Amino acid sequence: MSDAVKVGFVPMSAALRGIVVVFCDESLRIGPATAKALGLAPDLIKRAASAGQFKGKDGAVLDMLAPEGIQIQRLIVIGTGKPKDSNKDGKDKDLKDKDFLKYGGSLAGKLNANSEAVTVFAELPEAAMTPDQISALATGIRLRGYRFDRYKTKKKDEEGGLRATISIAVADVAAAKKAFLPRSHIADGVIIARDLVNEPPNVLFPEEFAKRATALRKLDVTVDVLDVPAMKKLGMGALLGVAQGSARPGRTVVMRYDGGKRGEAPVAFIGKGVCFDTGGISIKPSGSMEDMKGDMGGAACVVGLMHALAARKAKVNVVGAIGLVENMPDGNAQRPGDIVTSMSGQTIEIINTDAEGRLVLADVLWYVATKYKPKFMIDLATLTGAILVALGTEHAGLFSNNDELAERLVTAGQETGEKVWRMPLGPEYDKLIDSQFADMKNTGSRHGGSITAAQFLQRFVNDTPWAHLDIAGTAMGAPKSEINQSWGSGYGVRLLDRLVADFYEAKR
Repeated sequence: MSDAVKVGFVPMSAALRGIVVVFCDESLRIGPATAKALGLAPDLIKRAASAGQFKGKDGAVLDMLAPEGIQIQRLIVIGTGKPKDSNKDGKDKDLKDKDFLKYGGSLAGKLNANSEAVTVFAELPEAAMTPDQISALATGIRLRGYRFDRYKTKKKDEEGGLRATISIAVADVAAAKKAFLPRSHIADGVIIARDLVNEPPNVLFPEEFAKRATALRKLDVTVDVLDVPAMKKLGMGALLGVAQGSARPGRTVVMRYDGGKRGEAPVAFIGKGVCFDTGGISIKPSGSMEDMKGDMGGAACVVGLMHALAARKAKVNVVGAIGLVENMPDGNAQRPGDIVTSMSGQTIEIINTDAEGRLVLADVLWYVATKYKPKFMIDLATLTGAILVALGTEHAGLFSNNDELAERLVTAGQETGEKVWRMPLGPEYDKLIDSQFADMKNTGSRHGGSITAAQFLQRFVNDTPWAHLDIAGTAMGAPKSEINQSWGSGYGVRLLDRLVADFYEAKR
């Protein structure tokens, strides 16, 4: 994993050197234990804040070099907004998990490759941070510190990324370590997903992707790799139709983790894994085609999620399945006008070979639904450019046949900051993919393209509760944020881990 930031925990009384990070609210107060440990002059932060126009607003940063009266290089002050007891309605300010992720990302963003000794005081002005808040802070630091630079032989100073061990000063070291352990595994899962999306397509093709997924076996995950003969035997004609134009054969990878009750139905996650998408015979324009190495963001998320759940020993049975192909335009590639037979037996007329991801997912969805009979299935796919037109890059598109599942996904998105927005499904849209020559065609009209793509997928889930996440705008090339500076964002790992933890995992 491309993870150069290490986070550890020390007592509040630890010796200080190098860089120190503290938190204050809009009153410019810091916590009493922090103030005692630092021995700051009472008005030092207020004087520096006045000079730097720092008001302690939520997420604002004050950076002080060689602060007066303390033998450290820098003092970084992170604002947390209004004081806890100052809300107009009389209620305490409610800082959420995603706020502490943001604070961690903000402070990591102020560090550089030369930041060797960093101590972060995990104390708010009114009280010490809770273990959960500390673990979110540490996770934000790790995610912001991620860089994918393994192919750079020469790095400019600004490209060097953060290489540091950051010590978080806490009131209870043991409690902080215990709280952070599962969160560290989730961060690992996000980083795995980012690495996969960022890899170049000549390195990460279907066989190599499948090989990397087998690393999950170290975590007691059963990993089965279906090759072309195995998929032909199953009748996966939709997936194989996409793969047939590439010199690199397709694969389907099925990952199973049994952390719940024996015999209990699993939850299931399915990922689109088009390792490179030229569009096939319906070839894409050359501009930005290099971005199509990221058309496997859904599969990357599923592998990262399986790592997170298995590593933290989630008490749930899980199936993760990914369909891995390249969509290439050689002489053996499928053509517009071809008709393929899916594993379900339904036939599909190919209208546009660039609508390939839904063909891959169709067979994998059917395979999982019929073989494992899960409680629900959620698929993730960088499926349509139309979802970018509709939602931009701030929300993934959510389509579902089950209101409860959809509402739980929305809630998990709000809690993690990996937001989703529910889009419509209905028979009026479904009829747009009817074909005069086959059971269906793989595209509708130019209008409602994300919806007709979801309608296509719904034909392969039977009555299984199902949700489709179109992550074309969030998995790759999304705007940088406090916790992500990477082209591949790892979107979906934290969202779906939270969904499982809050609603489907057996309580300890």
